[in-house]
Amino acid sequence: MTLFRLDASIRTDGSTSRALGDIVEAEWSAVHAGSAVTRRHVGTEPVPAGAWGDAVAASATSESERTHDQAAAIALASELTDELAGADALLFAVPLYNWGVSQHFKSYADLVLTDPRMTPDVVPVTVGKPAVLVTVQGGNYSAGTPREGWDHATAWMRRILEDVWQLELEVVTREFTLVGVNPALDQFTELADQLRVRAEEEAVRHGRAFANRPRAA
Repeated sequence: MTLFRLDASIRTDGSTSRALGDIVEAEWSAVHAGSAVTRRHVGTEPVPAGAWGDAVAASATSESERTHDQAAAIALASELTDELAGADALLFAVPLYNWGVSQHFKSYADLVLTDPRMTPDVVPVTVGKPAVLVTVQGGNYSAGTPREGWDHATAWMRRILEDVWQLELEVVTREFTLVGVNPALDQFTELADQLRVRAEEEAVRHGRAFANRPRAA
């Protein structure tokens, strides 16, 4: 069994999304002791910003006439897709940045979608595979809050992972990660701690569940 794990945090230390991802991974590894984990750190080792454009241009260019950058983009898209194809389960830890999708995750997903095995008009190599998306938010944008609807990332990621990549997806969300960092949020300390505990419990539950889910045919 093989787990593919992607992290999109730009932090090298103290990442809350990585910490939640670690909980999910630990539950998976407890069931599949000794199994391989393929890692992709797009937050600290990002996909080149121009790779998607180069890959799109390459798809309309004969192989003999492709530029070096176009050929490199095609090769990288294939490498990324190979990682997804070779995994039995997938874990994505992606923070909310500036109320939107992490640019590093967006660049990654865009490039993957250029590979012929992952375009929206084919059955993707990820179909039916169990997956967990971990996402964290500095504030709280859930229903009933003053900034309800400011999370412009989670719905998009679900559409890509569930509908386009056709993964069997569960989502773990932790809000108010900036409580204790931003003094303006100090009034929410007790709530933030409750949300942290809830998210950690969900990470354990979903980690165990997807570790025990049958492998996709």
